[in-house]
Amino acid sequence: MATETTKGNIKDASLAAEGVRRIEWAAREMPVVRLIRDRFLKEKPLAGLIMATCLHVTSETANLVIAMRDGGAEVVLCASNPLSTQDSVAAALVGEYGIATYAINGEDNETYYKHLNSALDHKPNITMDDGADLVAALHSTRTDMLDGIVGGTEETTTGVIRLNSLAAEGKLRYPIIAVNDADTKHFFDNRYGTGQSTLDGITRATNVLWAGKTVVVAGYGWCGKGVAMRAKGMGANVVVTEINPVRALEAAMDGHRVMSMLEASSIGDIFITLTGGMKAVSRPHIEVMKDGAIMANSGHFNVEIEIEALEEMADGKQEVRPMVDEYLMQDGRKLYLLGEGRLINLAAAEGHPSAVMDMSFANQALCAEYMAQTAHTLEKKVYAVPTDIDQEIGALKLRAMGITIDTLTTEQQKYLDSWDVGT
Repeated sequence: MATETTKGNIKDASLAAEGVRRIEWAAREMPVVRLIRDRFLKEKPLAGLIMATCLHVTSETANLVIAMRDGGAEVVLCASNPLSTQDSVAAALVGEYGIATYAINGEDNETYYKHLNSALDHKPNITMDDGADLVAALHSTRTDMLDGIVGGTEETTTGVIRLNSLAAEGKLRYPIIAVNDADTKHFFDNRYGTGQSTLDGITRATNVLWAGKTVVVAGYGWCGKGVAMRAKGMGANVVVTEINPVRALEAAMDGHRVMSMLEASSIGDIFITLTGGMKAVSRPHIEVMKDGAIMANSGHFNVEIEIEALEEMADGKQEVRPMVDEYLMQDGRKLYLLGEGRLINLAAAEGHPSAVMDMSFANQALCAEYMAQTAHTLEKKVYAVPTDIDQEIGALKLRAMGITIDTLTTEQQKYLDSWDVGT
């Protein structure tokens, strides 16, 4: 039975103590967010602002929203994925940290959008998205809230794609920073975070041995690169499918086989989609997959695998392990879909390691501060993360890791700034 209060809608308030332990454990690996939180406590740069955040409700996210609360903001949180919520963390945020949270693991679509609208009912000034669902609602069904919005941030590739589409049509109603595109985000979170956590989720769900398997990776962006790298490291034979010729060439030169999905479908043991698009695995591919093939998605939305076609083509379906659905095909083959086609690293595991989310969420916190200070001067478009913020986060992370780097001498800097010094 869900616990519904003025501070949110969660599964079970009695889970709060467990949630606090998880949040504190994650904080050990998030020194940059801790440093930002310490400064925010003193300076209160977000004072007077209401922030609606639509993010994965995990222990790492908890450390971010606590930092923003300590920066003076009134923060409200809803889930960006029905299967990613850690119910104990949601309980702790409501019961121990006073942050309104609307999230229940396994919530249906109706509840998901009810929670999203509950967050918007708080009349936010800044939005913080992971997938742009808050922005989509504000530009469609909740335009009544737009007048109070000054700016926003976006966490992930799929969300940035949606925002760029909205901006290209001239319909974006407030400025938004594409946090995903920061160097300290996509080079690390997308590559190392997604790479490790995707394999973690699939392993937890299936207990499969990676060595010797043919793993088909759909999409060779930073997430796909990370998954391909980790699968290869575990002894898998990696096949990459792509629509971008430059990325396909890069995959080939990284030592992976590259082919069309239709070619790959008949030889793959495990299929992992990370395209940000839809139907990367569709009916023609499912038709030729071999008996026992496993499908998992690590893109944001559950549209990358054509689940409707899989349902139509199957004679029966049963859950054989948690997060593993077995489909009995009409020709006798058995195919397996993991985590309902949703983000497998969060559906079946715990998402990215805290150490990598430290940089991603440091970007979110500092970009929220930047938006609070400068939104009134910005046009209604999608912005890159300011370079000085990116550099500051990189420097803070290195310092936390005990790593020192070189700095240019005056002579070296002058040389780089000059045009008239040659051979």
